[in-house]
Amino acid sequence: MTMEQNLLDELQTAQKVDPAAATGFLWDFWYPAARSSVIRGPGLVKATLLEVPLVLGRTDDGRTFAMRDACPHRGIPLSYGRFDGKNVECSYHGWKFDGCSGQCVEIPSLTSQDKLKVERIFAGHYPCEEHDGYIWVYMREAPVRSEVAVPAAPKLVTFSEKYKSTHLACDLPSHVDQGIIGLMDPAHGPFVHQSWFWRSKTSIHEKAKQFEPIPFGFRMSTHSPSTNSAPYQLLKKMTGAPVNTTIDFILPNMRTEEIRSGKLWFSSLTTVTPLRRDLSRIDFVAAWNVPLPVAIFRAFARTFLRQDQETMIRQAEGLKHNPRLMLIDDADRPAKWYFALKANLIEARRTGGSMVHPMDGPVTLRWRS
Repeated sequence: MTMEQNLLDELQTAQKVDPAAATGFLWDFWYPAARSSVIRGPGLVKATLLEVPLVLGRTDDGRTFAMRDACPHRGIPLSYGRFDGKNVECSYHGWKFDGCSGQCVEIPSLTSQDKLKVERIFAGHYPCEEHDGYIWVYMREAPVRSEVAVPAAPKLVTFSEKYKSTHLACDLPSHVDQGIIGLMDPAHGPFVHQSWFWRSKTSIHEKAKQFEPIPFGFRMSTHSPSTNSAPYQLLKKMTGAPVNTTIDFILPNMRTEEIRSGKLWFSSLTTVTPLRRDLSRIDFVAAWNVPLPVAIFRAFARTFLRQDQETMIRQAEGLKHNPRLMLIDDADRPAKWYFALKANLIEARRTGGSMVHPMDGPVTLRWRS
């Protein structure tokens, strides 16, 4: 790879490999569609993932479901209909669909002379799981009509039975690629996240971190976190033990971080989810047994998210004019790996071959931040 790279060229290359990638989205992965708390009782909830309109619900026996928000009869959104705890009824002609399979179970207008096999009609349906406070939906390019084997949805790692947790989210007015490379960017901290409790511009110094390949992603190998970040130093004083952190990025959109010091730990899972080509959402869930009240942590985390959101809003203003962009070594190498992983996965799916990982093995990157 060259020192300078055009991000738009990277995206266009992926699109040429597979026309289905024209939006720049990656299908056949799990995405968080909504917080679990938004579904109350028999209510139906609208959501959008990868420009697909969805309707979400929860059955009387506690199972969540996700259907395409369009009746296969006339296309009216099913979210305008009624839900009885098992079946979704279309508001236009009363067609009913089983929430957990999408299978049609009733068409009221049919007479005894009609030979239409109702059970062969399906509304668009997607695998769905609920955990860590989210409704996760497995987004296939073609809706799933029957139970098929899919991988388990991502889960937040925890290291003890008792812990505190919290969730935060914000919208980004940008393509998912911009949100993701911002998520893994190691050099913006002293400029975007300047604060008394984190770091300042004057604290910049050279860093060296080892990265290693993992399936569908890469890992910043276990290391001692930055000495210019006050929270890490406070944690070390609390336990009297070294502080170690491990950070992973995994396709299509997930960053995980685990921090350990003695018996204390912190774990987070962050995703950047494409809603539309010009709109993404950051979802952040964290758990910890560090003696830190939820309210205080949320205040700090909300500050970080707001700073990232404001930066992306400003970046979107500039991107409207299609400027030529560049990536440099070593600080932007994770972004280069992301684009290569994405393109290689699309190519492997197109050819039916094995996905080629852009990393040959462990590598040490150096930058100042």
